[in-house]
Amino acid sequence: MKREMKRALVVFSITTVLGIAVVAWVAFAAWRYGDKPSGHARGRVEVEIPKGASAGQVAEILHAADLIDRPSIFRLYAGQRGVAGRFKAGRYVIFAPATPKQMLEVLVKGAADELVAVTVPPGKNLLEVADIFDAAGVTPKNEFLVQATDPAFVAQLGLPGTTLEGYLYPDTYKLRPRTPASRALVPMVRRHRQVYEELRGAHGKGLADLHKTLGWDDRQVVILASIVEKETGQARERPRIAQVFLNRLRFPTFKPKLLQTDPTIIYGCTVAVPRSAACERWDGRIHRIHLDDKENRYSTYAHEGLPPGPISNPGRAALEAVMAPDGTPFLYFVSRNDGTHVFARTVAEHEANVVKYQRGGKAMGEP
Repeated sequence: MKREMKRALVVFSITTVLGIAVVAWVAFAAWRYGDKPSGHARGRVEVEIPKGASAGQVAEILHAADLIDRPSIFRLYAGQRGVAGRFKAGRYVIFAPATPKQMLEVLVKGAADELVAVTVPPGKNLLEVADIFDAAGVTPKNEFLVQATDPAFVAQLGLPGTTLEGYLYPDTYKLRPRTPASRALVPMVRRHRQVYEELRGAHGKGLADLHKTLGWDDRQVVILASIVEKETGQARERPRIAQVFLNRLRFPTFKPKLLQTDPTIIYGCTVAVPRSAACERWDGRIHRIHLDDKENRYSTYAHEGLPPGPISNPGRAALEAVMAPDGTPFLYFVSRNDGTHVFARTVAEHEANVVKYQRGGKAMGEP
C-alpha cells in the first residue's frame, strides 16, 4: 500500500513539474512571441476588426490576413498583456512584416481617423455627385442615390421636393471610407443652408423683390440658380444670365414665358425619372423631337416658367446671381464658343448673333 502511494506521489510530482514546465514554456514563448514577426504577408495589409471581437477572433482575422502564423499563441500573448478584451473596432492598415506587439498596440489604441477629402465641383447633378462619392470610396453610388431620393429622408431634413437635388452644396468634405449615405448627405445639406443664410443676410432686398414680383420662395431661387450654374462657367456672366431669365418671366411683352435653356432638356432625358418616349431615344444630342417634347417635365422649351425642380447643385456665385442680378434689359444670349456669351435685347439682335457665332455667317434658314 505504501509502495503504491509512493508511486502515485512520484507520478503526481513528475506530472506537476511537467505541467509547470509546460506553462512556463508557453508563458516564455508568449512573452518572446511579441517581438518577432511571424506572418508571411508583406506591404500594405487592410484588416477590419468588428465591434466586440474577442482575442481569439482577432487572432483568426490576423491569421487569415497572413500577418501571424500561430493564432493560439497570439491569443495567449494578448491575455498575458491584459488587453484581450480591449480591442477597438475599425478598419486598420498594417504594413507587414509587423511584430505581434506592434499590431497589438495598434489594435488596442484604435484605428486613426482615416479621412478622405471629397471635392464636389459646382453644377454637378445628383448622379454625378454620387459617382464622385463612389469613386472616393466613401459611399457606394447606389446607396447614395437611394438615400438622396428618399422622400421621407428629404422631408426629415426639412426640404421641399422628393430628392436632394439642388441642396448638395459643392465644396470639399472630409469623411471616413464607407460612410453611410445619410452621414455623407447631411453635411452637404447643412453647408447649403449655411451659405444660403449668409446670402439671405446680404441680399434680403433682392429676395423680397423676387417674392413680390414672382411669388418665389427659396425653392424657386435654388431652381433658377441650378440653371444659371449649368449655363456658364464665367463668374462675371452669372448675374447677367440670371437677369435674362428673370426678364423673360417678368416682362409682360415676353410671351410665352419660355426660358428655352438646353440643360433642362438634358436633365429631363438623363437624370429625371420617369423619362419621356423622346428621351428614351436620347443619343447625347438635342434634336427637334426633344425641343417639342411636352412629356419631358423639365424641358423649358415645351413648358413655361421654371422646371419642377433643380437640375444641378449650385454654388455660392450662382445662388447670389439670382438674388442680385445685374439689372440689364437683355432677353437673349448665345455662346461665342469660347466659354463666354453675347447678349441681345431683341429677336433681331439675337438672330444676328446666332448667325455670327453659331452659323458661321450663314443666314437663318440657309442650309
